Amino acid sequence: MKRLRVLLFETIDDPYYNLAFEEAFFLVRARGAIEDETLRIWRNRDAVVLGFFRSVEEDVVLDETRRYDTAIVRRFTGGGTVYHDLGNLNYAVTYTGEGVSRPVDTAYSFLIKGIINALKHLGLVPRIENTNDIIIYDRKVSGTAASYRWNTVFFHGSLLVSSNIERLYKLLRIPKKIPKGISPVKYRVTTLSRILGGGIGFKEVIEYIVRAYEELYGAEAYTDIPSSLEIRVADFLYKNKYLDRKWNLEKTLTYGFTRLYKDVVEIIEESL
Repeated sequence: MKRLRVLLFETIDDPYYNLAFEEAFFLVRARGAIEDETLRIWRNRDAVVLGFFRSVEEDVVLDETRRYDTAIVRRFTGGGTVYHDLGNLNYAVTYTGEGVSRPVDTAYSFLIKGIINALKHLGLVPRIENTNDIIIYDRKVSGTAASYRWNTVFFHGSLLVSSNIERLYKLLRIPKKIPKGISPVKYRVTTLSRILGGGIGFKEVIEYIVRAYEELYGAEAYTDIPSSLEIRVADFLYKNKYLDRKWNLEKTLTYGFTRLYKDVVEIIEESL
C-alpha cells in the first residue's frame, strides 16, 4: 500500500523559516530524495504572507503591520496575500502521480479535494470559487496556491479555523475595484469556529485533513520528522532568500532568486 508522510513541523515564532521549509521539503521531494508524498500541517504567529507576484504596496497596510509587529514574508507560489496567526492552519502536499503533465488541473481539480473532503467530514458543505478559493455559506475559509517543478506538483493553502478576522482586515488592503472575472467572495472571509459556533479544535481538523488525503491518495499516513537534507536546504533558503528584504518586499526583484535553484540542486544531489 502507498504511504503518506505527515510532517507536523512548524517554527511558529519564525515565519521566515516556516516559509523556507515549505519550499525546501517540496524541492527535496521533487528531486526524489524523499520517497513518499508528503503532507505538512503547520502554523505561523502573526504574519502577512504575500503571493509570489503580489506587491506590498498594493496588498498590505504597513502602518498596521508596524503597530502589531507583524512580519511580512513572500512565499514561492502565486495567489493572493493572506494573514497568518495561531488561529490559522496551513497545509501543503506534494504529488507525483498521474496527471502531473497538467499541473494546474492536478492542483485545482484533484489535490484541492483533500481539503474539500476534510471539511465535509466536519459536516460542512464547501464549494470552490475563483478556481482556488474554498467557500462555505458565501464566505471564504481557505485560499490555495500551487507550484510545479521536476514532474512534481506542490499544493498548499491556509485554513481559517479561529483566526482574528478583525486583525486580518486591518492588515490587508481590499481592492476598491474587484478584478474582472473574480467573484468578490474572495475578499469576504470567515472562520470554521464562527460557522460551527465554536467547539472546533485543531486536533480534530488535522485528523480530518490527514484522513482526507489518505483517502484521496489511497495511502496509509504515518507521522515523520524533517530529514537532515530538508533542514539543510531550508537553512540555505532561509539565509539566502527568506531573510532577504528584497525577496520579501521588492516585487520587481523576486525573479533574481531563481538562481538559487542551481545551488539547491547541488545540495540535494550531493546527498543522493
